[in-house]
Amino acid sequence: MINATDFKNQRQKQDAKVGIVQTHSNLMYPLQLNFYDKPPIYDITIEEFETFALDRLRVLAEIEASYARNRTFEELTKVIKAICDKYLPLRSTCRVGEEHSLDVERRKDHIGHFVLRLAFCRSEELRRRFIKAETTLFKIRFVEGDSKELLNSRNFDWTLAAAEEVQGFDPPGKYYKVKWTRVPDLVEKRKVVLRGGMAYVPQTEQASIVLQEFQSRLEKDLEMTAKALPRLDEDTRIVPLLDNLSKGFLAGISSEWSNASAASADALTADMVDEMAFKHFPACMRNLHMCLRRDKHLKHFGRLQYGLFLKILGLSIEEALVFWRKSFSKIQDDKFNKEYKYNIRHSYGLEGKRANYAAKSCQQILMSDQPGPGDSHGCPYRHFSPDNLQSALLTMYGEHGLTSVDMPEIMSTVKAGHYHVACTRVFEITHARQGVKKGEGMGDGESVTHPNQYAARSRDLQRKADGKEGDGDVVMQGA
Repeated sequence: MINATDFKNQRQKQDAKVGIVQTHSNLMYPLQLNFYDKPPIYDITIEEFETFALDRLRVLAEIEASYARNRTFEELTKVIKAICDKYLPLRSTCRVGEEHSLDVERRKDHIGHFVLRLAFCRSEELRRRFIKAETTLFKIRFVEGDSKELLNSRNFDWTLAAAEEVQGFDPPGKYYKVKWTRVPDLVEKRKVVLRGGMAYVPQTEQASIVLQEFQSRLEKDLEMTAKALPRLDEDTRIVPLLDNLSKGFLAGISSEWSNASAASADALTADMVDEMAFKHFPACMRNLHMCLRRDKHLKHFGRLQYGLFLKILGLSIEEALVFWRKSFSKIQDDKFNKEYKYNIRHSYGLEGKRANYAAKSCQQILMSDQPGPGDSHGCPYRHFSPDNLQSALLTMYGEHGLTSVDMPEIMSTVKAGHYHVACTRVFEITHARQGVKKGEGMGDGESVTHPNQYAARSRDLQRKADGKEGDGDVVMQGA
């Protein structure tokens, strides 16, 4: 394993080759902002490989969701800064004696980026989405962070124009000369002066040169990674992780909800489920509940998806047995005990290998166990036809404030493949009476990534509306 001193020495030699000005610092990562010129050259654990990538992907997935929701850059910045503080902090300064914490943050940022390169280099579409999200994250950090450090540390191959060259330019001030092909976005917006094949970029638009450089380098590096990937001697533990990571843009990355356990104050009884479903459930679980009540039965994958959701929501094994027995009212006790009771106990970790099974996240519902004829599981936003989806949503949430006027916006998001964004918008509309505004999502602008996240947030909002926050579950009296 390479130690910090050896790593720093090697990095300085590599930096000199790519035009990076060396800085004097005891940190492995002296700069807050990173152009990711060189991959990590030290050993990491498989846990770091996965968790660093997942935390970064949570941020990138929310960036893509923000674009789908047409957020302004200011709104997007506010949302992403809050998520970065939670999952991917990257400070420019720290207290004296805590310098090591900066290296920890920057190391995580460095590793996470390169792991996701491996996951998203595999197709042109994945590369395009990854580059857009990464460039946006870099832009937020550049605007909000210590950009002077980066500008002083690299040779961006620009020339400060002489005063006589820019005389009469509007606006007046400093201008940088670069080849016009390096700033196509500014040329398109007519924010530069073109002369002799050079673009004169005002100092106020200097960031565009940096961002374009970052984007073009990342494009080339991803193409090189894609060519090298088939020749790598891949670890069989890593390939499934990369496959899973590459699906992260589809429905975001759920966090604590995948393995959460319900608090005792949130205990749910069998008799509460009907009203809970009507008041708090997302469309996937609401559909399963409606099918269960209509048919007095659910097929295997439907029972699994719904049963694990209810478990995390607070339904104990005793209440689960009561709930499912009452729900399967068409069959006799012997048949229920023989064919269904074991599987219910198994999902609670009381039979078989006694594993504590996690509830399915939005990504798992979207990507695994695709529903066939007669099935009720899956995600309505993805698996329903457009007409059936609109009808189902209005039936489910018409009494909660959703109207046909809202459908074009929701269906447009569905058509673009942003299913969890559509679900988030439905949540905002149906919880407007509890004070949720457009763009707030699950709080701090986060999108829905897990059905239990949706239900828990809905219950929390009702507690606050009733003035009983923290007093356990409160059955809603209208929406």
